[in-house]
Amino acid sequence: MPINDWPLSERPRERLQTLGASSLSDAELLAILLRTGVRGKTAVDIARDLLKRFGSLRALFDADHRTFCRQPGLGDAKYVQLHAALELSRRHLREILQRGDALSCPDDTRRYLTAQLRDRPHEVFACLYLDNRHRVIAFEELFRGTIDGASVHPREIVKQALAHNAAALILAHNHPSGIAEPSHADQHLTLRLRDALALIDVRIIDHLVIGDGDAVSFAERGLL
Repeated sequence: MPINDWPLSERPRERLQTLGASSLSDAELLAILLRTGVRGKTAVDIARDLLKRFGSLRALFDADHRTFCRQPGLGDAKYVQLHAALELSRRHLREILQRGDALSCPDDTRRYLTAQLRDRPHEVFACLYLDNRHRVIAFEELFRGTIDGASVHPREIVKQALAHNAAALILAHNHPSGIAEPSHADQHLTLRLRDALALIDVRIIDHLVIGDGDAVSFAERGLL
């Protein structure tokens, strides 16, 4: 039965308008983005099939263009629609941490850094530069590595902190393995960076390790 023939209370778009987006399932939200179904299947049917086939929304969005378009009911247009929506969500988070805004919510910072780094296939080390009122100056990805590591040079971080006239930093890097637990090397590096930056009166507020689940905070662990 086409979605237009469903009762209004069961249609995803109408439910979103009356109850809010959080009330919808992953399949219903995905169906709204897909917009149309195919002969014999509604957009909701296709969305459910996709989630079952790929196992999760993340795996679906991580699928390459060819794999995605091979699925029944999909193609270039739907690939573009979904990835445009994904990029909009990243940019929305980026705007929350716009230049000049003070960091008032640690969760916003964590969500932003997770969105930027979680799905990278290689390790990336990044810095969020802040002024003396903890307002965002800039975000930069400084070093990239292989599947299991990145070479981080304290001299470059000190140089960039001076270039941005930063008073404080939040460090972040991802673990492509998905396990966010800080390694001994991570802890040793953080202390080296803390000491190097202290020489120019720049403070490290936190270092976040991004994995598949919640990011691990050095500050919360008492590791700074």
